[in-house]
Amino acid sequence: MAISYLKRAAKTPETESGQAQAVVGEMLARIEAKGEDAVRGYALKLDKWDGPIVVTADEMAARAAEVPQQVKDDIAFAVEQVRIFALAQKASVRDFQMEMPSGLTVGQRWVPCNVAGCYVPTGRYAHIASACMSVVTAKAAGVRTVVACSTPYRGGAMHPYVLYAMQLAGADIVMTLGGVQAIAAMAYGLFTGKPADIIVGPGNKFVAEAKRMLFGKVGIDVFAGPSEIGIIADATADAEIVAVDLVGQAEHGHESPAWLFTPDRGLAERVMARVPELIATLPEPAREAADAAWRDYGEVILCDTREELVAVSDRYASEHLELHCDDLDWWLENLTNYGSLFVGEETTVAFGDKCSGPNHILPTKYAARYSAGLSVHKFLKPLTWQKADREASRELSLRTARISRLEGMEAHARTADARMNKYFPGHSFDLGEPVRSNS
Repeated sequence: MAISYLKRAAKTPETESGQAQAVVGEMLARIEAKGEDAVRGYALKLDKWDGPIVVTADEMAARAAEVPQQVKDDIAFAVEQVRIFALAQKASVRDFQMEMPSGLTVGQRWVPCNVAGCYVPTGRYAHIASACMSVVTAKAAGVRTVVACSTPYRGGAMHPYVLYAMQLAGADIVMTLGGVQAIAAMAYGLFTGKPADIIVGPGNKFVAEAKRMLFGKVGIDVFAGPSEIGIIADATADAEIVAVDLVGQAEHGHESPAWLFTPDRGLAERVMARVPELIATLPEPAREAADAAWRDYGEVILCDTREELVAVSDRYASEHLELHCDDLDWWLENLTNYGSLFVGEETTVAFGDKCSGPNHILPTKYAARYSAGLSVHKFLKPLTWQKADREASRELSLRTARISRLEGMEAHARTADARMNKYFPGHSFDLGEPVRSNS
């Protein structure tokens, strides 16, 4: 396989993970021990917030008045796009019941979680779209109670646009909390009395680490890291558009990888020359973030064939993957590892980030090899059930008793024996040789 790096990353997303683990571990331990007092202390120390944690309905209404009508219309559009897609996802799965050859009736029910925690970051940027993506999807799944959290904005109350988006999306409880303390508060049910069954939403490395450490106590959407973009571009691609889209995702943060996979050296060199020029035109803080991301995490990989490109792209398993290529259907058919795919030059990742409909909370750090992004399915549990009549119970009892005794599990076998003795008294069926005590 002829693969060469025209630009190779100096760092990986794991480079900065050690510090986050230590900090988050200490914070979670303190919050678990001290509860709401510890959360309030972190809110004041880290976000300079000492106001109410739970946002009242009156406060929401008052803050909504600060939102211009055009912004309201745009948020409503995004909410509706996400809701339509999420409801279509839900319709793609169904409850069922069927009769097995043994006569046993079995079935499956898709049951939503009772409480979902949705985290919406508001640090460098006010992530309006993340409120739509997480809250709308949870409500479309049928979650009864959605608790949404977002950071105080620049030392004040929550950003009014984020708050409005949460409200329109259908959040039942909103809390002004950010970072690790928000994740912990949702996990432990602090301030609400409703511990989350699952916590979803993007965030910085500390938020991601908090979710990772709490996984098991609660469910989570994905093991998330910094946002990523991969672009597969052949000789037909427009170098300017490719460069613009790489920079468009690099502004997410200092640790956001941006990868170009291409068979065309000329295209690669034009993109590599153009990216720094585009970054230089950005306002701060986007310029600093994109510059660090491209310098430390950007890669340009040259391959000979499209089969090699598929293999490399699938190994990287990009969170977002754009296709700027000829024969788009071939790529769609052959690529297997990505968070979400953006097919053709006309379709930029930013559409998915903001308002197109498919969810933008996606796996990073190679997790797209085995998992997918946030969907209604993350909030739904496929619960199975079974029901035997007496004839089915006879068949199942015979098999269960014999298999249990072969395994040495006498108590299991006796649950089958009890049913045979009650429903078929005086039977002469073979229930296996009883397990003897070890001497």
